[in-house]
Amino acid sequence: MKSLITILALALLWPVAWAQQLKLRILETTDVHMNLLGYDYYQDKPVQDYGLDRTATLIKAARAEARNTLLFDNGDLLQGSPLGDYVARVKPLQPGQQHPAVRVMNALRYDAANVGNHEFNYGLPFLLRALEGAAFPYLNANLMQGDGSGKPAEARHAFQPYVILERRFVDEAGAPQTLKVGVIGFAPPQVMQWDRQHLQGRITARDIPETARALLPRLKAEGADLVVVLAHTGFERGETVFFAENTVARLAEVPGVAAILFGHSHGEFPGHSFTSHAKVDLARGTINGVPATMPGFWGSHLGVIDLVLDKSAAGWKVAEGRGEIRPVVDRATRKALVEPDPMVAELVRAEHEGTLASMRAEVATTGQPIHSYFAQVADDPSVQLVANAQLAYARKALAGTPYAALPLLSAAAPFKTGGRGGANYYTDIPAGAIAMRNVADLYVYPNTVKVLRLTGAQVREWLEFSAGAFNRIDPTGAPEQNLVNPAFPSFNFDTLDGVSYRIDVTQPARYERSGKLVSPDARRIVDLRFEGKPIDEAAFFAVVTNNYRAAGGGNFPGLEGSPVILDAPDENREALLQYLQARRRIDPAADHNWRVQAVPGVKLRFTSGIGGVAHLARTPQVALVKDQGDGSALYELRAGPP
Repeated sequence: MKSLITILALALLWPVAWAQQLKLRILETTDVHMNLLGYDYYQDKPVQDYGLDRTATLIKAARAEARNTLLFDNGDLLQGSPLGDYVARVKPLQPGQQHPAVRVMNALRYDAANVGNHEFNYGLPFLLRALEGAAFPYLNANLMQGDGSGKPAEARHAFQPYVILERRFVDEAGAPQTLKVGVIGFAPPQVMQWDRQHLQGRITARDIPETARALLPRLKAEGADLVVVLAHTGFERGETVFFAENTVARLAEVPGVAAILFGHSHGEFPGHSFTSHAKVDLARGTINGVPATMPGFWGSHLGVIDLVLDKSAAGWKVAEGRGEIRPVVDRATRKALVEPDPMVAELVRAEHEGTLASMRAEVATTGQPIHSYFAQVADDPSVQLVANAQLAYARKALAGTPYAALPLLSAAAPFKTGGRGGANYYTDIPAGAIAMRNVADLYVYPNTVKVLRLTGAQVREWLEFSAGAFNRIDPTGAPEQNLVNPAFPSFNFDTLDGVSYRIDVTQPARYERSGKLVSPDARRIVDLRFEGKPIDEAAFFAVVTNNYRAAGGGNFPGLEGSPVILDAPDENREALLQYLQARRRIDPAADHNWRVQAVPGVKLRFTSGIGGVAHLARTPQVALVKDQGDGSALYELRAGPP
C-alpha cells in the first residue's frame, strides 16, 4: 500500500517537474558577405553550394523541428559580393530605402544581429543607413564612440551593446514560460587598423574577453536568464595576447556564457579542422563545455545549437547543450541538399537585376585568358595586371609632387586561389571581352589606393613576410613535398613589381603570421635587385598598396605607421578599371620578376583548381600530377624562367 501511495504521489508530481524543463534552439548565420542568392556574379551563373536563399530553407526546416527558436546573424553581411558593391557604390542606398540584406532578414524574422568588421568597409554613414531598416537590434559591445582621449568610464558604446529578449516559449509539458535571453555582440579590435580611414577619431576598440567579463554580470543583474554571445572572432590555438583578433577559446572561459555563435575566420565548427584545439568536444559541438557553432561562410551552412534548460528556485540554467552545422550541399557528391527559398529572390529582384546589368557592361578586351590558378607559385598575369594598373595610377597621382622622383614599386596579391572559397574559387577570364564582373573578379575588395615611403630594407622585410606563404622544403627529405602553406591567406601573399628576386624555400620562414620575427638568421628572399643592381637598403622607394596593408593589415613588419605619401580617394579596383578603359585592349603577361627557386632532388607539389589544366600549355613551369576528383588537381612546379 505504501509503495502504491508513493507511485501515485510521483505521478502527480511528474507534470510539475517536467514543466520546469524547456528546450531552446538557437540558429546562426555568419559571414554571408552579401551572398543573398546562390549566384556567382563573376562567372555570371547560378551556383548551389552557397547563398542565404538556400540557408533560408534550412532555417525554416530547423524551426519546424523545434517549439522554441531564436535566429541570429553574426556579422560580415553587407560587403563581399558585387551585389554589396552595387548597393553601396553603383546605386547607393538612399535615406529611407531598405537595404536588401536587411529586407531579407526582416522577412526571415531574425531576433538580433552582430556587427562584423567588414560592415565598416563602406564607411560609417553607409553602415548606419543600412541598419536603420532592421526590425531587430544590431549589437556590438567592444566598439566605443570617440577617439579614446576621454576617461574610459565615460566612454559610450558606438552601437547597442546588448539586448535582453523577453520571449514567451512553451516548455516540455506544454505550458507557457517567459524566458529572458541576453544577447551580446563583439567584433575584432583590428577593425581599427583595417578601416582606419573610416573610423579614426570616431571609434575606439576594446578587448573582447575583457569586455565580456565586464558586461555579462550586468546582463544577469538586469534579469537575463541566460546569455548568448555573438562573437565575430575566430578560434585561436594556445595562448592569446590582449586585444587579440581571435578569442573564442577565452570567451568560452567567461562565467555565464550559455552559447557562443562565432565566425570571422570562415571555418566550420564543429568540424575536423578543430580536432587539435584544446577543450573541444566535437561530438557535442562544445568548447570548454559551452555549445558553439561557426557555420562556414556565404550561407554555406546553418548553425544549430540545442539547449535543454532546467528551472529551479534559483532560476533557469543550462542542463545540456550541443552544437551542429547543417550544410546546403553534400561535398562528397557535390549535390545540393536543399532548394533555394524563392522568397529571397523575390525580395532582392531589383538589386540582383541591377547588379547583373552593371557587371555585364564591357570595359575592354583581352587577347589572352586571365586566370589565377597558379598565382600562388609563379609570377602571374592576373596579379601583374593589377600591379601595372596601380603603377599607372600612382605615377599620375604623384606627378608634380616632391615624391615623383622616388623609384616606384607596386604590391599586389592574388585573391581568388581556392582555399576556404572552394575548388572553384579562382579567376578564369577567357580571351575576348572584359566586363565589369571581370574587373571585380580581379580585385575583390573595396580597398583604396595608398602609397607608402619605405626604405630598401623595409621592402626586403615586406617580401620576407610574404614568403611565409610557402612551407619549408627539406632538400634531404621526401622526393615530393607540398610547397604552399594552406594556413597562409593568399591575400597576404604580396609580390612587388619594380624589383626582381628569388625565393629560397629551403630556408625557414623569417616571420610567423603574427608578424613576430622567429628566425632572425633566415633569408628566403635572395638576389633582391632594383634596376639590375642589388637593392640599396638605405634608399627610399614609393610603394603602391591598399588601405588595408598600409594600416597594418596582415601584420606585415614595419608597415603600420609608415609614411603615407598618397592617400587616394579611389579604390584599387577603380585604378584597374581606369587602366583597362584607357587601353581598351590588353595582352596580359607576367614579367617574371620573381620565382621560387628549384630544390634539386625534390618535386614541389601544390593543389589548385582543375580548371588550371586548360592553361598548362601557356605555363610551362607547371605540370599536372593528377586530377583529385573533387574539382581540384595536384600540380608540380618546375624550373621556370630565369
